[in-house]
Amino acid sequence: MVTEEGAAPKGDPSLEFAPAEVKIEHCADGGMILRSPQPLLNYERQIGNVVRKADAEVPQQVFLAERKATGEWRKVTFAEARKIIDSISQSLLDRKMGQDDPVMILSQNSINHALLALGAMQIGVPVVPVSVAYSTVSTDYAKLKHVVDLTRPRLVFAENFEQFASALATLDSSLEVASVGSSTSFTSFGDLTSVVPGPQVEEAFSRVDADFVAKYLFTSGSTGMPKGVINTQKMICANQQMIAQTRVSLDPHFPVVVDWLPWNHTMGGNGIFNYVLWNQGTLYIDAGRPLPGMFDETIKNLSEVSPTVYYNVPAGLNLLVQALEKDEEFCRIFFRNLTFIGYGGASLPQDLWDRIEELGKRFAPNEVVIVSGWGATETAPTITQVHWRDPIPGVIGLPLPGAEVKFLPNGSKLEMRVRGPMVTPGYLGRPDLTRAAFDEDGFYKIGDAGRLADPDDPTKGIFFDGRVSENFKLSTGTWVTVGPVRINLLAALSPYLSDALIAGENRDFLGVLAWPNVDACKVHLDGGGEGVAVEDIVSNESLREKIRECLTQYNNLNSGSSVRVQRVLLLTEPPSFDGNEITDKGYINQSAGLQRRASLVQALFAEPPGGEVIVA
Repeated sequence: MVTEEGAAPKGDPSLEFAPAEVKIEHCADGGMILRSPQPLLNYERQIGNVVRKADAEVPQQVFLAERKATGEWRKVTFAEARKIIDSISQSLLDRKMGQDDPVMILSQNSINHALLALGAMQIGVPVVPVSVAYSTVSTDYAKLKHVVDLTRPRLVFAENFEQFASALATLDSSLEVASVGSSTSFTSFGDLTSVVPGPQVEEAFSRVDADFVAKYLFTSGSTGMPKGVINTQKMICANQQMIAQTRVSLDPHFPVVVDWLPWNHTMGGNGIFNYVLWNQGTLYIDAGRPLPGMFDETIKNLSEVSPTVYYNVPAGLNLLVQALEKDEEFCRIFFRNLTFIGYGGASLPQDLWDRIEELGKRFAPNEVVIVSGWGATETAPTITQVHWRDPIPGVIGLPLPGAEVKFLPNGSKLEMRVRGPMVTPGYLGRPDLTRAAFDEDGFYKIGDAGRLADPDDPTKGIFFDGRVSENFKLSTGTWVTVGPVRINLLAALSPYLSDALIAGENRDFLGVLAWPNVDACKVHLDGGGEGVAVEDIVSNESLREKIRECLTQYNNLNSGSSVRVQRVLLLTEPPSFDGNEITDKGYINQSAGLQRRASLVQALFAEPPGGEVIVA
């Protein structure tokens, strides 16, 4: 039986966005700078102010919810959260902790994780949320040790001590470890939350200003060791104000959000978590992942909770749509209160976009808008945002109030650079990287490319055009622009592929490593393909022939060597989040994916090609 856990949004469910407007300054070097004509209004001094405002205005509103071992939801209201947060603050102050004494958090998203982070940040103690993979997937714990050496935490929180015991044993034994439960091996988290807050909390709270470091977020580290990105209170608070000014009517809507994105990544930890907090909403912590099998938990949660806003990476939306198309009751629950669906910096394939819109028209009682944005770990996270109806698929929006986006010619692309109060001051302990990250005008060199969706009408927004560094040359010297090739190929082979890696650097032609859309592929197998293993699906000759036909049709329209794809190799292992194949911006990481699957790239270009390779 499907039941609804989430409450309907309060107020008028219709969407009201700020106007789609942009100012353009043309530069002598052939570039241009885009800005919002809307000035950035005043924003909070620090994140703790937002918690206290929610406690004063909606104390009984549920702020956080997570599954208990029994399957029921544990819920914490804003009033309960404020009390625990202040107790944690006092516990940290009793340890004489401040700006130079971070709290490191190894655990997955959880209520305890959130409350510890808020309790630390409101008194000027930075938090360091670390990828769980550094402690559980790694065998040498090199990245974890690197993060510890760089941040020098005073306290490490591991919610499940046994899960992280091996990793913790490799760290300095003098580090204080906190965990849930009772043991001589660690400090009980209950001890941190049971302390009665004294006047020291208010004194420390009042000293925290916009320039205080709130957290250190670490980049994926797909090449070399992760970089510690400084996130200040100003970055976090300014960015939420920037977003609020483009979504006029959503602030009083008390959003209900079900989300899995990890808080050691900027989109989950800054974008979504802070959006819920700023708008006094409810965040249901989803333990699912956008991977076959693991996505079942997400479906279970969304079958009980009707979100008002839903975010996911394109791979997750693909799995969600497949589940929705099979279950009308699930559709009614999911769309009951929905206002908009947001996705990451990658472009949704047109087929997936159309399927989402069709479901929304059938099951949503109110208008549902598909929106996207663009940002980075260094921008807390949002720079541009779609804030209008009927956007062009692939558009990442326009600059938010206070943000500036500079376009600079770079080869065949326009490199984007950004400036504004949401941009990091730099990298922890790496002044060399900090200097290299900014140009002479103070713009952060984000490494992404973009272009106007309609040069004659800039208010249509910006197209994300891939990473500047992901483009490559064939052996002939011909440049390959990866972003458009990937998008057009996925559209041509829809619905059989869910995503792809474009390969061919220093090769004679282009080849593709592609993830099949398993459910869509099953439909085309005899008997519907029920119970068929992924390995059998990708080797099915009728399906391979269908993909070959679609590939031939694509090549007939794209005959140039920089766009023509001659070979496809279907993958059975899904893209790995912990392996950095899915970035924190929500799109496929070309360099990490190709590096991680180097042996398959070799097989793709082998002469003669093996039987597993589909040749156009």
